[in-house]
Amino acid sequence: MNAAAAATHRADVVIIGGGLVGMTLAIGLAQQGIESIVVDSADPATLTADGFDGRASAISTASWNLYTNLGMADDLAPLGCPIESIAVTDGMRPGRIDFRPGEGEGSLGRMYANRDLRIAMYAAAERHPEIAFLPGARVAGRERDSHGVTVTLADGRVLKGSLLVAAEGRQSPTRDEAGFTPARWDYGHRAIITGLLHEKPHGNVAWEIFYPAGPFALLPLLDENGRHRSALVWTVAEKDAAGVLALPPRAFLSEVEQRMQGIFGAIELASPRSSYPLNFHHTARVVDNRLALVGDAAHGMHPIAGQGLNVGLRDVAALVEVLADGMRVGLDPGDAQLLARYERWRAVDTFMVAGATDVLTRLFGIPGRIPSAIRRLGMAGVQRLPTLKRFFMDEARGMSGKLPSLLQA
Repeated sequence: MNAAAAATHRADVVIIGGGLVGMTLAIGLAQQGIESIVVDSADPATLTADGFDGRASAISTASWNLYTNLGMADDLAPLGCPIESIAVTDGMRPGRIDFRPGEGEGSLGRMYANRDLRIAMYAAAERHPEIAFLPGARVAGRERDSHGVTVTLADGRVLKGSLLVAAEGRQSPTRDEAGFTPARWDYGHRAIITGLLHEKPHGNVAWEIFYPAGPFALLPLLDENGRHRSALVWTVAEKDAAGVLALPPRAFLSEVEQRMQGIFGAIELASPRSSYPLNFHHTARVVDNRLALVGDAAHGMHPIAGQGLNVGLRDVAALVEVLADGMRVGLDPGDAQLLARYERWRAVDTFMVAGATDVLTRLFGIPGRIPSAIRRLGMAGVQRLPTLKRFFMDEARGMSGKLPSLLQA
């Protein structure tokens, strides 16, 4: 990252939001020789502090290809835990599905602590003089016209470019100011996040256990100091969340143990508990005049299938390819036909993934013995049909459909 470049206040692309999606976009653009200014209100030192964020993300095969093609594999490879299989079960009853890739196909993805992803991302950005990073900056104004975009910061700095990208996440003020009207609703649930230490090894298996109150996910992490670790994402009703978070550690672990049914043996808390509300939003349009939306600014979904970040990274790969192709033939990065191509490319994929996660959330949230029996019958059917299992695995790995070159091995 070139701090001096920021003093010029001019770049091809101005990216508002320097999180995992926004900064990865800047790295991808830089690799193509496209200059960007990344504006972020947060402090990187805070975001990468030990214990700041206990969340972990499942990185699909396609997203791993992206990180590899962006030169981040060496930094990330030692830190991720391969997901060798995914076990899906309705309340730990018989009839579960086991997703396991065939010989020579590699893992279904890798689990990473978000902190480790951020550290690798900042290190990669530092290697690119095409990136001007402005942390701790607040946007005071945005303007777009036929000539370009102008972003004014609260401290008076003025940034100019040809394209504005909104990467601020679910509460994107840039998206809202531009008049986008996402379809949105609240699930009335909250995800409780923490890390667990456990007696038995996880065997690189990711567990998705569905209960009527919401999914209960156990995600494998690398052993640390010889101790087995997993990340827990436990969905509870919003009305119950405060009580669950307030439970003493032993009582909280007792509730967790009941839902795990001893699969990992004795457990301990490895990190503080945190939580966030679960909601859905999706914009039918992701571009406007000299503006593109990426990541959660465009589509926020339930974490039931762990696809939120991966869908955002697919946005990144598509937008990089579209802009690089256009600029190679002399087009402005804010050209309307380039943005239209990006929107067409991403529209079907984002709608399908967002819709599928919403359907799964509602389907597995129906209480009662009969709905449970029907679900388990359907899961048993999928377990016996290799072609259908292959379809679901390809979707989970992000390897279906027309892939941008950055997502290919």
